Amino acid sequence: MRRSLLLLGLLLAGAGIVSAQTVPPEARAELTPTGTLRAAINFGNPVLAQRDRAGGGAGGVSVALARALAERLNVPLTLIPFDAAGAVTDANKASGGHAWDVAFLAVDPVRGEEIGFTSPYVIIEGIYAVMANSPIRSNEEVDREGVRVSVGRGSAYDLYLTRALQRATLVRSGTSASAITDFASQGPAGGLDVLAGVGQPIRGFAATRPDVRVLPGRFMVIEQAMATPRGREHALAYLRRFVEEAKSSGLVARALADSNQPDAQVAPAAR
Repeated sequence: MRRSLLLLGLLLAGAGIVSAQTVPPEARAELTPTGTLRAAINFGNPVLAQRDRAGGGAGGVSVALARALAERLNVPLTLIPFDAAGAVTDANKASGGHAWDVAFLAVDPVRGEEIGFTSPYVIIEGIYAVMANSPIRSNEEVDREGVRVSVGRGSAYDLYLTRALQRATLVRSGTSASAITDFASQGPAGGLDVLAGVGQPIRGFAATRPDVRVLPGRFMVIEQAMATPRGREHALAYLRRFVEEAKSSGLVARALADSNQPDAQVAPAAR
């Protein structure tokens, strides 16, 4: 009797492993309509993706997840590079949802009109920086008449600040990187009082500029998730399970460590 129960337990455990690895055919069809997994990668966010790492090739947690998913699906992987999150969503809209199969974007209700999101896999910060002699000392002081904030067009923090700021004015650059460049070259003399963006690149920029000061704290939490175009409900259901496995197995944590991103946090398990 005990032997039979033991064998039954092993069979059930084995079935669980197979279940975790097996991709439903409906999900596979929606994820790979061309026979290849086409993953949109935003190289404008260096916390998540790096275009050319030492040793060659693209890297980062987004790239690691794309490769793991393609391996799970047993299909070729094509990385479609973008320089800004807004460009990823624009490509999806312009193509009617056919430009890419999966993407790695911050969760936002505006984006959610065209894109389905998993739970977050990584949490990062949105922070502000100002010139060292700026009278602005806190995040709350940014939202004032006459204050002009440099942001990357279509980024998660652009979308958030569009809703959150009532008096300050957003000045949009083409990418998050160019928002930093614009702030560095223009500053208050050029009408830019505040720089907004992801914590790691802004802190890196401020570290090279003694005349730039990072405001304490954060103005938002940015939840990075996997995404697929609306209408691919089987694909989205499977991606949600895939992300939870990637977090619980340590894949996300290892990818962050491998790409030297200690400030990013693995998101908690979805409820």
